[in-house]
Amino acid sequence: MPIYEYYCFDCRKKVALFFRTVSAAQDATPLCPICGSERLHRLVSRVAVVHSEEDRLDRLMEDESLLAGLESEDPRTLAKFMRTMQNELGEDMDDPELGEMIDRLEAGESPEAIEASLGLDDTSG
Repeated sequence: MPIYEYYCFDCRKKVALFFRTVSAAQDATPLCPICGSERLHRLVSRVAVVHSEEDRLDRLMEDESLLAGLESEDPRTLAKFMRTMQNELGEDMDDPELGEMIDRLEAGESPEAIEASLGLDDTSG
């Protein structure tokens, strides 16, 4: 079900028109829903593609630059990887502990030191 965007030359507004099929859009004479004008120019619209979580993870794992940096054991690279994963997967950005951890990695602090200070290390048990 396509939605096309048009510019109306009479009221000078950008409008979106919904059509049930692509062929209906091609056959119809578009009318401005604001002023009723037929003087419309079709615009190139953005396209949104929905990807599954699995597709997004696959795409991240194929990013050579992201993965190659992890082998360097640089905390800043790990922070970049964590932020990328967080953004791509839509994880909650308001988790203060995770935010602190990433900030400290970006500052160059070692993951081990951060775990120890947050009480996340496994050496006590």
